[in-house]
Amino acid sequence: MIETRQILVVDDEESIRWTMRKALEREGYRVVLAADGVEGLTRATDPSIDLVLMDIKMPGADGLETLSRIKEARPELPVIIMTAFATLQAAVQAMKRGAYDYITKPFDFGELSILVRRVFEIRELTERVAQMEAFGGRPFDFEGVVGLCPAMQQIFKLVGKMAASDLTVLIRGESGTGKELLAKAIHYNSRRSARPFVAINCAAIPRDLLESELFGHERGAFTGASALRRGKFELAEGGTIFLDEIGDMDIGLQAKILRVLQERQFERVGGERPLSADVRVIAATNQNLETAVAQKSFREDLYYRLNVVAINLPLLGERSEDIPLLVNHFLHLFAEEQRQEPKTVSLEALELMLAYRWPGNVRELENVVKRACVLAPTSLILPEHLPAALLHVEEIGAAGGRSSFDRMLSQGITGELSRLKQERDGQIYSYFLATLERPLLLRVMERTGGNQLRAAELLGINRNTLRKKLRELGITPVRGDEEKTDR
Repeated sequence: MIETRQILVVDDEESIRWTMRKALEREGYRVVLAADGVEGLTRATDPSIDLVLMDIKMPGADGLETLSRIKEARPELPVIIMTAFATLQAAVQAMKRGAYDYITKPFDFGELSILVRRVFEIRELTERVAQMEAFGGRPFDFEGVVGLCPAMQQIFKLVGKMAASDLTVLIRGESGTGKELLAKAIHYNSRRSARPFVAINCAAIPRDLLESELFGHERGAFTGASALRRGKFELAEGGTIFLDEIGDMDIGLQAKILRVLQERQFERVGGERPLSADVRVIAATNQNLETAVAQKSFREDLYYRLNVVAINLPLLGERSEDIPLLVNHFLHLFAEEQRQEPKTVSLEALELMLAYRWPGNVRELENVVKRACVLAPTSLILPEHLPAALLHVEEIGAAGGRSSFDRMLSQGITGELSRLKQERDGQIYSYFLATLERPLLLRVMERTGGNQLRAAELLGINRNTLRKKLRELGITPVRGDEEKTDR
């Protein structure tokens, strides 16, 4: 570690500044503090500052505004944004404006330490993200893409880093996970955002018509071709074409897509003159393309051309922590469409949503929320306003749904986090460990009659580890069975 590195921490909360200062100083860094964006900008211009850690929400000049000014003054200075808002918009804006990375509050200081160390280790190799030019037109609603889970956070960062590039993107995910929504986010956050975004579902169009849909056709090219028709690639000129479900495309047509990617040219059906294709290609599939390549149903060379940047969208069931965020978004979206006040989901209804497996993913959740809004006669959505599949969720628990204990624990942690954030900031991890360990060990010791050997076996830990934990938590074991076993 390089002890001479100096880090500027910019945050309007004194407790956070103090905690971060102590943590970073223990790592051997020198730390400078600033309470707002104005002071942070002044201190960041000091050439001795090697890294900035800055909150995104501050009074006056917020983190994003200050970030832009810092990058204008010192383009090479790495800035890590700290945010409690897990939206794509916050992530993308931070990355577009030149942030090295961003981290979501509350964060683990071990994670922050690794991130800071990586900044200094690869600083000379870090490329600045070009700031997107201002385009006209209605901006894309990034608030529809939200996520607290690590997988979604990484996707947000990647979208921001791709803003200035024309790299081909392959989005992989099951039906309903939001592949087209993410493709739009990439397009409307790129330098091509003022140009068209054209989507086509390769699985929804008969194979003999798909070529004409993609590339157009000349008059008289085939029976019924009474006039020249421009295809999707021409309509997307200068913008982005989204090839959804490309894994279902005929292998013969795949060769023509490969030509577009390699040579940036194509021909209309029945045409003889090559046309240029100034188009960014984003493809999506719910299939395993590696298996398709092995089975010779998908071209290997096209696979590698498409797989330049791969994004894997998780199933909604794998990121249940995002369900409340998505529900809230869909409630407000529906209210805006209907020009009414947004409704509220009761705790009982939300618990059923959290327990459900969501085979239809985000699309199914959106439909459920809109249906409930229509059925609920008042502003409160109750369990009876949900589909029958959600009402019987307890019956499928054994088949893979969340257990009642899991839901109870999740709700308890959520409530405690809200209460403890201020009074135990920086100590929450150790607090929860102790809170959960003590009742667990008490119950196990009761069940084993105080026999530490049997208790350790039941817990799957070493006996010495158990003894240490009992001492730390102030649990006095009951003598009796243990002594008999030891003899």
